[in-house]
Amino acid sequence: MIRAALISLMLVLAWPAAGEEVVAGLSQNQISITTNFDGSEILIFGAVRREEPVPEGAPLEVIITVAGPSEPIVVRRKEKRFGIWVNVDAVEVDRAPSFYAVATSSDWPQVIRDVEDLRHKVSISRAIRSVGAPQTVADAPTFTNALIRIRKGSGLYQTNIGAVDLAQETLFNTRVTLPANLTEGDYAVRFLLTRGGQVISTHNTAIFVQKVGLERWLFNLAHDQPLIYGLMSLAIAIAAGWAASAFFRYLRG
Repeated sequence: MIRAALISLMLVLAWPAAGEEVVAGLSQNQISITTNFDGSEILIFGAVRREEPVPEGAPLEVIITVAGPSEPIVVRRKEKRFGIWVNVDAVEVDRAPSFYAVATSSDWPQVIRDVEDLRHKVSISRAIRSVGAPQTVADAPTFTNALIRIRKGSGLYQTNIGAVDLAQETLFNTRVTLPANLTEGDYAVRFLLTRGGQVISTHNTAIFVQKVGLERWLFNLAHDQPLIYGLMSLAIAIAAGWAASAFFRYLRG
């Protein structure tokens, strides 16, 4: 399937096009989250089509980003007071992607200028929108940095420098690892072509992530019928406790 897609991409290069444009594909555009889902890896590949020879000067670079659904989130800071850890400050981040991965074909300063990063919101810190913070919080950027650090540790935020394999400034590919704790929804995949750090072309597609089977049933039950879900969870907990107690009595007897 991947080989056929690559052949199709090569054929598309012969089509009329203005400048340099991306023709891209995914090894899969839908991911199903089941009860035993432990993550996934997707192959992202593509080609650059052009009607003129490869331009001279600055080399072509490729940036690929994968962004999960964005949502507001409150980041809290804890301090130890009288031997107890308590929340002392909080900053609400207006919009942060639940998952974000960015892969490049070269070192960061070579692939994109800072002004272009600000314009297209490519890097992780630029993809997060945090407008304001309470006046009592003097170091608001540290809360955003803490969010990035925590999500990087859990694999939800990734910066993969040099992970895009670019051949002859025409064919490119990379792999992105999706962790097990994915949020359901549409994941936006973006391709950016740059020369001299300036974005010259972009292309967008999407991956759909959805819970299926028992996972979907439990998710719907928890949101649509929370009382029934709570009673069922309580019943399961009681049954499990009784079964464990009976098992240990049997072992002692």
